[in-house]
Amino acid sequence: MSNSHYRWVIVAAGGLLGCVAIGGMFSLPVFLQPMARETGWSVTGISSALTIGFLAMAFTSMAWGTLSDRFGPLPVVLTGSVVLAASLALASQAPSLLAFQFIFGLMVGASCAAIFAPMMACVTGWFETHRSLAVSLVSAGMGMAPMTMAPIAAWLVSNHGWRTSMLIVSGIVAAIMIPVSFLVRRPPALQGAQAAVVASAGPQAEMTRAQALRSPQFIILVATNFFCCATHSGPIIHTVSYAITCGIPMIAAVTIYSVEGLAGLGGRIAFGLLGDRFGAKRILVLGLLAQAFGALGYVFVRELAAFYAVAAVFGFIYAGTMPLYSVLVRENFPLRMMGTVIGGTAMAGSLGMATGPLAGGLIYDTFASYTWLYVGSWAFGLGAFLIIMMFKPFPVARTAAVAAPA
Repeated sequence: MSNSHYRWVIVAAGGLLGCVAIGGMFSLPVFLQPMARETGWSVTGISSALTIGFLAMAFTSMAWGTLSDRFGPLPVVLTGSVVLAASLALASQAPSLLAFQFIFGLMVGASCAAIFAPMMACVTGWFETHRSLAVSLVSAGMGMAPMTMAPIAAWLVSNHGWRTSMLIVSGIVAAIMIPVSFLVRRPPALQGAQAAVVASAGPQAEMTRAQALRSPQFIILVATNFFCCATHSGPIIHTVSYAITCGIPMIAAVTIYSVEGLAGLGGRIAFGLLGDRFGAKRILVLGLLAQAFGALGYVFVRELAAFYAVAAVFGFIYAGTMPLYSVLVRENFPLRMMGTVIGGTAMAGSLGMATGPLAGGLIYDTFASYTWLYVGSWAFGLGAFLIIMMFKPFPVARTAAVAAPA
């Protein structure tokens, strides 16, 4: 198969891997209330496992990205797939809250990090044209998790205990992710003899990893991604629980999550097309401003129809913004260090995501209300918008791209 055609196989593999990995980790919000009822563990305690997971993702993202730069994405993604399946199986048998937090948090989080940054770096290297659309399609696959894994998890936990349900989810993860990992390949420009050309070509090659990680461009992207993910973390994790507290049955509440995911699928594709046409930075700036007010919208809803409306708008916006960070990285940094730099931005995003589960649990346990969670998300969203306004791309001469298949 020619490179120009195989690049779309890479996109499909990345989307499927991301969907199942994120779905496995994000099954926890669906299990949250049943676990609390069955075990007596607090909502804050269970939610904090996801916070630990995001912290584990944060502190391993750059390492996985650097390993994928050195050894290629296949061994990294395969390792992550095996560890993720094993971690979910072990977490399903956790005898205590502390054990669950350790297994689900550290192991599931670290293994998910082995998928995101390496696959995003891989895809950006396969595309010179339609790059925003390509990374958006991979991200769209990840966004399919609420429409696929979440309903499966909800059905399972409604018919079985949470332990059996999580064990079955681990089997699904293994059956899909391990075989698909073998489809992943390095970008053509980094294969064989071409890798030496990439390493020595153009002024882009003069930038070292240390220079890249100290640059204002990298620091601004990192800060923006942190505030951006802190904006949508709480609403993503706690909206199902919030809807249940408003009197909406769990199965119906999970469909809100699915509506958000379906809207996000459209948002990723729309923002990808807009990014290719008008520039990734311009679309990201507008998206971040809109995201802040989308999060605030949840404060005003109580009925299922209103939840659907806000979820559709919010999901469309926040999901659409996320792939554009990888596009900005590819436009401003050398191809040979994509894994490291995208891993760095992913680290910041994971730290931002870590704020939502714990903050939401503490807010609910303290006030018996989620209102301040959504108000805080709005404030973080405005912060992300203001920070990205300071981003200035490197001069064109410094970011000249190495030729690759169109």
